[in-house]
Amino acid sequence: MLDRFRGCMLGAAIGDALGMPGESAAMNLSHLYQGYRRAWKWHPNARLEPGQYTDDTQIMLLVAELIATGNYSEKHYASALSRLCRDGDLRFPDGSVMSACEHLLTCGIEKSGVNSDTSGCIPLAVPFALRYNDPVERSGRLVKACSVTHTNPAAHAGAVTVASLIAGAVQGEREPFAAAVRCAAAEDPELGRRIERAVGLEQEGISLEGALPTIGNDVSIYQTVPIAFFLMGRYGDPRNLLYVAANVGGNTDTIAFICGAYVGAKFGVGALPPDLLAGLENREHIDSLAGQLFDAAGHPPDTAKD
Repeated sequence: MLDRFRGCMLGAAIGDALGMPGESAAMNLSHLYQGYRRAWKWHPNARLEPGQYTDDTQIMLLVAELIATGNYSEKHYASALSRLCRDGDLRFPDGSVMSACEHLLTCGIEKSGVNSDTSGCIPLAVPFALRYNDPVERSGRLVKACSVTHTNPAAHAGAVTVASLIAGAVQGEREPFAAAVRCAAAEDPELGRRIERAVGLEQEGISLEGALPTIGNDVSIYQTVPIAFFLMGRYGDPRNLLYVAANVGGNTDTIAFICGAYVGAKFGVGALPPDLLAGLENREHIDSLAGQLFDAAGHPPDTAKD
């Protein structure tokens, strides 16, 4: 299981770094670039080097470290997040996360969350999915963490749904997709309907180009999560999945983050393209942090063999 912990966190970061230059752009599947690349000159991510990730992975690592070291609390998370924002180190956060950070700096944690359905708290799903096996405890803790930046129940539902998918994949469940869809329907019926529609379109064999206008790919939970489910169902080869997710347009960094986390959680590090692993920013740190989370989750050492 340790291999799946490592794969999940590394896969999420790889997807994020691949999607970084395409964030907010139109879909471009005519030429899938091989390897990491820069964003265009005037893009908000233009200062990042190929292989560097965005705020999604920054937030995942920030919270994972707090959880792994036993120092997590909403107050500590808020403090670390606001510090990143204050120092100008948070990489192209969505508007809701930026607004929440401004509230943290001016009003404190009590009034920080914004009523938005954007996917800015999706990165929290990874560390909470890896650390907490019990779905009730996991969801409760995750919603409290999401509330630091997002108060909208749809945003919470999206994060809980992704956490359900990742936890099921890591734990080797036979049908993690079906469980995650049920979770979405229970948390937010509209999100559940949209994911079911996306899955249904994929199963009907409709092309991505044909399905995208119906599903969407923007920063809303109602589009980011369903299109990720469509892609994960359609593309079985990890490399193809990651590259298509990174070029699907819109919220590419988060869409590819979800897809990468799922691939790594289900198949382990070995499923991740070696060249992308080699070029990933802070690869050793992410790998080490995954091991610390594994230990914090209380898994016995011999389970690291599978």
